[in-house]
Amino acid sequence: MEINTLDILKNLAIILVAAKLLGIVARKLGAPQVVGEIIAGLIVGPCMLNFVSYDGFISGMAEIGVILLMFSAGLGTDLKELIKTGPVALLVAFAGVIVSVAGGAAVYLLFGFGDGDLAMLEAVFMGTILAATSVSITVQALKEMGHLKGRVATTILSAAIIDDVIGIVLLTVVIGFKSPDVQPASVCINIVLFFVLAFILGFALYFLFKWLDKLWPHSRRIPIFGLVLCFACAYCAEEFFGIADITGAYVAGIILCNIKDSQYIERKMDVSSYMIFGPVFFASIGLQTSFNDFNLSMLWFSIALVAVALLTKVIGCGGTAKLCKFNMPDSLKIGVGMMNRGEVGLIVAKKGLDTGLMAPQFFAPIIILIIVSSLATPILLKVVYKKWPGKENEEADNRSEKLAENEKYLTQEVVGATYNITEDNFKDKSKDE
Repeated sequence: MEINTLDILKNLAIILVAAKLLGIVARKLGAPQVVGEIIAGLIVGPCMLNFVSYDGFISGMAEIGVILLMFSAGLGTDLKELIKTGPVALLVAFAGVIVSVAGGAAVYLLFGFGDGDLAMLEAVFMGTILAATSVSITVQALKEMGHLKGRVATTILSAAIIDDVIGIVLLTVVIGFKSPDVQPASVCINIVLFFVLAFILGFALYFLFKWLDKLWPHSRRIPIFGLVLCFACAYCAEEFFGIADITGAYVAGIILCNIKDSQYIERKMDVSSYMIFGPVFFASIGLQTSFNDFNLSMLWFSIALVAVALLTKVIGCGGTAKLCKFNMPDSLKIGVGMMNRGEVGLIVAKKGLDTGLMAPQFFAPIIILIIVSSLATPILLKVVYKKWPGKENEEADNRSEKLAENEKYLTQEVVGATYNITEDNFKDKSKDE
């Protein structure tokens, strides 16, 4: 197959310009940048203008993009904070995943989608897309309201990280069961073996990278070694263990997340991931989305999927938080804070399309879900925090007011003292004259 370099350059230029411009517009409107990038793919792709088509090259770029995104997500994981939050965040995350998967699968089956032996597996996969929380919008909303500190915010952030991990493991299990020849015991053994070997490898590589960091501190060689590990883990996971390549990339990021130069590696990854490969991946979602089969039934399915996705997180996460001795307002805040879906859901959906567990027609409902949840989460968070400010936040406000009063008092004292000193000096000077 002959590769037309000029077509590749043209397609990349169109995708990057459209993705970046609409990403900026989305941010200005208070939505995640990825929403703009997906819409860019819809506009320039076959769905509307047909400037760019989804081909093998775009597919390869998108695959690299998703691997780099998961590697960056692993690098950004704070293992110490994860361990510190303990069982509460784990229970909240686990309950949210279970209820979301059950809800998504139920909606899929109730609308009569799927037939044959894979119907139940496809339904569980649809639920898996709803499992992971995208916490970026929640973090931004909490930061703007001044509520990023405290027990509620810490639980939300930690639970979001944990349910990403659970979601990726669940994806691995579902994909493993897709082949009719695969035995359940074999899938479980492969998964356990992979994570055991990853733990041993991670322990050894931690000391290797620690030594490399001393040898070449902040050297460009360190991110290169990290990238090699990312691609090697992604390849080995899928080739030798039958596990999704993105799981391998995520594990590679977690292996390196505690080394001294992890943030330096992450910054270097951002250059290629978020400038080139990331936008191509999110735009490719739009390029593959088709509204040809978006009939009245699919519209009702989209509405039901959005409603179930939002409610299952509120019920699963919020209800579990209540059982873990949170009061009702704080439990509701945790449930609402966990509603948003984003990058990981798209990554799971893309992997389902590649493996045949999801048809392209379901991309449209998932995109609608991401847009609605991204807009609804910050609005509802502001509503619940306004109605129930919370004891922690009231104390913080009181501390802020006292600090402001003290600063005002000190300022007056300093100004007064300065004025008195100046006046005394002026009088002394007049006497001398």
